[in-house]
Amino acid sequence: MTPPALEVLGLGVTYGGVTAVSDVSFSVAEGEILGLIGPNGAGKTTTIDALTGFAPHRGVVRVHGVDVSGEPPHGRVRAGLVRTWQAVELFEDLTVAEHLEVAEPSAGVRDVVADILRPGRRVADRGAVGSADAALLDRLGLQDVAGELVTDLPQGIQKLVGVARALASRPRVLLLDEPAAGLDADESRTFGKLLRSLVDEGRSVVLVDHDVELVMATCDRVVVLDFGSVIASGAPSEIRGDLRVQEAYLGLASGRTEDESA
Repeated sequence: MTPPALEVLGLGVTYGGVTAVSDVSFSVAEGEILGLIGPNGAGKTTTIDALTGFAPHRGVVRVHGVDVSGEPPHGRVRAGLVRTWQAVELFEDLTVAEHLEVAEPSAGVRDVVADILRPGRRVADRGAVGSADAALLDRLGLQDVAGELVTDLPQGIQKLVGVARALASRPRVLLLDEPAAGLDADESRTFGKLLRSLVDEGRSVVLVDHDVELVMATCDRVVVLDFGSVIASGAPSEIRGDLRVQEAYLGLASGRTEDESA
């Protein structure tokens, strides 16, 4: 049998005496979008940090059958496990196009040395992109700002630049942490269609987002965390009707509004 694109077994994260994530297990098939949701403090970002090697953890993480549990972040990237960040983590002095350039798998020591010896090289090339990156910018609606510094762009556009940078590294499994933050309703719908097109190409995606409608409309399956543990897992239709989810995340069972429980 073909192994899952991503397999997580007994994941646990402890900070001092506080357990942030406890015995979390799930898998993501090739060409599947998995939603990971839960109220604030449920352990979603900590889970992403652990999966990508940015938080010490217990348990097993496999990418297409390869155990990467002991690998540092860059080792997991080489295995095809790539993430975006909840906070906008971009290089202030680079353009949109340059963010994709530095993420290219082919970028190496020679490019770094060339930039050091000829610091004007990047300035002269600003806005120039290869055909693959140009297509990616076009898909994300970023082609018109390719030559702009990211600091000159709105937060919603900066979030899309972070997604584009992650995709430029050619991931096998893409972990998205709040990618729709700052997007309006139309942009969120367009972004959901983009995710569907990515998995149609064979990629797998884990989507963490507070936009419940985006998650439910886009994901094949949803895993719900609360207090660092999995409380529900299933198709979006099953999750919508789960009383534990309504109580913990949506707050419907106790009469709370969604905003009050998030």
